[in-house]
Amino acid sequence: MKKTFVIFVLALAAVMLAQPAPAQTSASQSTSPSSTNTKVIKDAAEYNAYMAALNTQDPAARAGAFEAFINQYPDSVVKLDAMEQAMAAYQQASNQAKVESSARAILGTSPNNIRALAILAYLDRFKATQGDTGALKESCDYAQKGLQALPAWPKPEGISDADFDKLRNQMSEIFTGVAGFCVLQAKDYPTARGYYLKSFQIDPANMQDIYQLGIVCLQMEPMDVSGFWYLAKAINLATAQNNARAAQGITTYAKAQYRRYHGSEEGWDQYVASAANQAGPGVADPVKPKPSNCEIAADAVAKNNMDELSFSDWEFILEQRDCGPQGKEAAEKVWQAIQAKQKDGEARLRIPVKIIAATKESLDVAVTDDNQRTNTADMHVVLLKPLLHPPAIGSTTDVIGIITTYTPKPFMFTMAKGAVPSAEPPIEPPHHSLVHHEKVQPKK
Repeated sequence: MKKTFVIFVLALAAVMLAQPAPAQTSASQSTSPSSTNTKVIKDAAEYNAYMAALNTQDPAARAGAFEAFINQYPDSVVKLDAMEQAMAAYQQASNQAKVESSARAILGTSPNNIRALAILAYLDRFKATQGDTGALKESCDYAQKGLQALPAWPKPEGISDADFDKLRNQMSEIFTGVAGFCVLQAKDYPTARGYYLKSFQIDPANMQDIYQLGIVCLQMEPMDVSGFWYLAKAINLATAQNNARAAQGITTYAKAQYRRYHGSEEGWDQYVASAANQAGPGVADPVKPKPSNCEIAADAVAKNNMDELSFSDWEFILEQRDCGPQGKEAAEKVWQAIQAKQKDGEARLRIPVKIIAATKESLDVAVTDDNQRTNTADMHVVLLKPLLHPPAIGSTTDVIGIITTYTPKPFMFTMAKGAVPSAEPPIEPPHHSLVHHEKVQPKK
């Protein structure tokens, strides 16, 4: 922040130094105003004091001289000029506290002063990032006032059209960046994106605004995936500025968002490298989202033999029954495969389970490893004959029976004609999962 602030304030100081000195009507000075807009100091002593301050070489001494002039001539026609010159001198002297107090004093005299508004908006934004809520509100107010006043800002005397356009853009960049930051705090992401995009158009090397542009894009509903490109660009800018701390912080955030959206970090480093020489997100390959559970289920059925799918795979695919046409089709194929294993009710399955709840007439059991770890029942067993001594809660055993139905969410198989193991040979389903997916752990 300090380096950027120094560059900014030196630009303002240069503009102040480029402005012409006021004229003086004394015959001894014999000065003829070159412009009808030139301010004229009628008192010779006042004029000499102003010129003495203006010609002081040391920035800190020059600032003090202008402060003295303001105190001695509080009603001077060039009071505002003197205040701005003092602020510019404090900027050159790197006295940030006095720059801020000078800017506040200027706004007391000239509420729409562009330079003072820009400085205070910029400084208060930095304070707001440190948790100062009062500064946040002030920075928002200054930014909006600056955006409203900027179109009517007259070109100062002594500055070229090109330099004025550059300065106007610099002011606009500050105000739009602060305005974007303000609405970002209010979680108004679409409006924030609009402000940050304007800042990016003005200065495609503004690392702070580009980073926050990436954030708002990814927080929008629906997500604007171009946010990944802006984050990648911000990482490259931070690296080029030798700002290792910023680069690491942005990278940590960006990778987490990329992993959540894409499913892994695969391809991220290459994506960042490609963004370094790109002018905007339009030329970048879009980041592809990870496949949905519905797509994973359909793909598992398409690529695997039904006899090789595990009980966990069965559950996962059947859970996706209502996600869409492809989920329904995949679930129907798995259900048909289960019924085929049971020979349409003529053969019973034998399944190792963990007892979650038990009565003499029924058992609630956990079949998959995940559900056994979390003590979550995924099958209700209706016993063919009542048990004299139901199995203990938490114990493991086998059950045999016929799976007759299921509910997808929360998932639950229903097994009929259930029993504890006997001498009759049941059919055991496979238990090794072939389907790779992110399993959401149920709450205990």
